[in-house]
Amino acid sequence: MGQVSVIGLGGMGAAIARALLRAGSEVVVWNRSPGPLAELAAAGAKPAASIAEAVRSPVILSMLADDAAFAEVFLESGVLERVPAGTVHANLATVSPELARRAAQAHADSALGYVAAPVFGRVDVAEAGMLNILAAGDATAIARLREVFDVIGSRTWPMGPLPEQANVTKILGNYLIACALQSLGEAVSVANAAGVDASSFIDLLTSTLFPGPVYTGYGNMIADRRYRPAGFSTTLGRKDLHLALDVAAERQIPLPFGELLRTVFDQAIADGRAGDDWASIAEQQPRI
Repeated sequence: MGQVSVIGLGGMGAAIARALLRAGSEVVVWNRSPGPLAELAAAGAKPAASIAEAVRSPVILSMLADDAAFAEVFLESGVLERVPAGTVHANLATVSPELARRAAQAHADSALGYVAAPVFGRVDVAEAGMLNILAAGDATAIARLREVFDVIGSRTWPMGPLPEQANVTKILGNYLIACALQSLGEAVSVANAAGVDASSFIDLLTSTLFPGPVYTGYGNMIADRRYRPAGFSTTLGRKDLHLALDVAAERQIPLPFGELLRTVFDQAIADGRAGDDWASIAEQQPRI
């Protein structure tokens, strides 16, 4: 597989680095803050002293928080000019289509491959190497990443030749999860008010009508009112909701549920739930 660099070591980035290490890869790691480096170094990773050092690997994976973080590290720092020609970079984060277009052009200008490869799956799924990877971009670049993707993911889903196609897909997937969180919160609130045990209610629904990780995982969190540690924070959820609203607005397609969710997320953050799991938006419903 060769050497792989992992840039951005939040919960997901660190879990991906650990999965690669367990598979026997030589992993170089870098983070904007140094905190996670020591733990990964103890696991066998090689910490890079700078982003310029980190990008010398033939394959780069990045998992940075948002558009601004990615732009700061890769598009505004001049670092792409120092990356060896022919390197391929997979951006695993959820970013806007506009950022994907900028990134693809900047990489092309430096003779580098760029693939948008956002993922479905929380930290434990990344740790197990079972992510679903949505890959879009040049087919040759995606083929070069196949071995790495096979280590960190259970399946790679080709989404098209333009990187932004993968990002739109991921944004809309997260939008649907947010809609499910809101509906779960509403239903559990009514069930509680009617004297129905929330855990039994969720167990019934996820064993019959709504099986799968979204309703099961988040439904149990909502029933138990257990939102820490956050697998995906309310702040990040609001960011992705706004990306979905922007994508729809660009195409003049209304998202009525999205406008409701904008208010819900804003109020949840105002109520101090920014660092809670985004399932905590269910607490905006009255609970008895």
